[in-house]
Amino acid sequence: MGDAPKFGTSGLRGRVVDLTEALVADYARAFAAACDTGTGVFLGHDLRASSPLILSVLSDTLRAEGIPVTECGALPTPALALAADAARAAAIMVTGSHIPEDRNGLKFYTPRGEITKTDETAILAALGLPPAGRDAPLAADPGAPERFIARYVDAFGPEALRGRHIGVYAHSAVGRDLLAEVLRRLGARVTELGRSDRFIAVDTEAVAEETRDRLRAWAGNHGLDAIASTDGDSDRPLLTDERGEVIPGDILGQITAEMLDAATVVTPISSNTGVTQKDFGQVIRTRIGSPHVIAAMARAERPLGYEANGGTILGFEAEGPIGPLPALMTRDSLLPILATLTAAQGALSARVAAEPARFTASDRLTGIPGDRTRALIDRLTQDPEGRTAFLSFTGSEVAEIDRLDGLRMTLCDGGIVHLRPSGNAPEARVYAEADSAARAGALLSGGLGALGRILRT
Repeated sequence: MGDAPKFGTSGLRGRVVDLTEALVADYARAFAAACDTGTGVFLGHDLRASSPLILSVLSDTLRAEGIPVTECGALPTPALALAADAARAAAIMVTGSHIPEDRNGLKFYTPRGEITKTDETAILAALGLPPAGRDAPLAADPGAPERFIARYVDAFGPEALRGRHIGVYAHSAVGRDLLAEVLRRLGARVTELGRSDRFIAVDTEAVAEETRDRLRAWAGNHGLDAIASTDGDSDRPLLTDERGEVIPGDILGQITAEMLDAATVVTPISSNTGVTQKDFGQVIRTRIGSPHVIAAMARAERPLGYEANGGTILGFEAEGPIGPLPALMTRDSLLPILATLTAAQGALSARVAAEPARFTASDRLTGIPGDRTRALIDRLTQDPEGRTAFLSFTGSEVAEIDRLDGLRMTLCDGGIVHLRPSGNAPEARVYAEADSAARAGALLSGGLGALGRILRT
């Protein structure tokens, strides 16, 4: 992303040193001027060392604009969204999500949910406004985490996970204690693993091999039925089976949609194509990012949306095992974790194996400016011979390409190699899919190698 913070519908992201008080205040004033804030703005933050100070700047700035502020402290992004929604208020979450601690950001919500592309344009146009010099009240909502817990306990019930032994990989996730508490209240025995006082960046869509090794070791050493975790702001899930093998986020989404009887599934083009082989009324593929998923869900019947990172969005009032589960139009981690655990009558690995036999893998090259990746994608799109040369590691020809988001190349043997610049970090992402895990892994490895040889020279 270079050094300058970047703003879009996924929020503002940048290096902590560049997220100055003046910049944060400018975006807060622009948000207050450009967007409906309803009854006020609810504020929350993750566990990065820089987050409390940024929240303080937001609070002071918004109140000086005459906007009532409610501070909710450290809590998951979906818990903040739920609290704001109940109060018909807007919200700002201070978080850098899954990116390293030297970076941070802001996620914006109007009373209708995550900001839209229209909101994004309006906020950018409002930057540079002078302070209003007004005053508004400050309140606190310490009960927001408990209400989020109750949402799932009321829907799933105290017997839902009786007899299960589940590990919670706590690391530095803001929702680590909340996740453990929900599992306990649903009847599970919980063992905490890997708690850290230092922020650890966990990307649930590209879990590091070192982390995977730790998960496998923990599962075996503790005799666990599963290990659950989240990313930094706890809106993306991480779930393993009884062997400690990570279950891909889009598989969690497929299982969750089936368990809750969704009529429409909305998911980005990078998600597992096995969803199209299941018995849903409609499957809608979008560009990558929750704003695109949410926009498509607005036009669908009984929709459930999810991303390849596992973040799941419930667009209708569903029925849990013992009670209703109201809609929550923001990315959530608890829903796919609990739905998948509940849907598995026996071993989780067996439930996952029952899904269509399509396997995905993804990873990224860091330190690659987005414009370099976009330029390469443009060249490969326009040059069939160049595409063939780039994909020589696949041993297959290109059957079709898709430019909905990046460059998605489907091979004659059914494999897929998908290239895309990250929207919020200086990274080049590679997504692969095939009929076997080994083939998907080989396509990912080959794609990363080919990309690196070009973009790092």
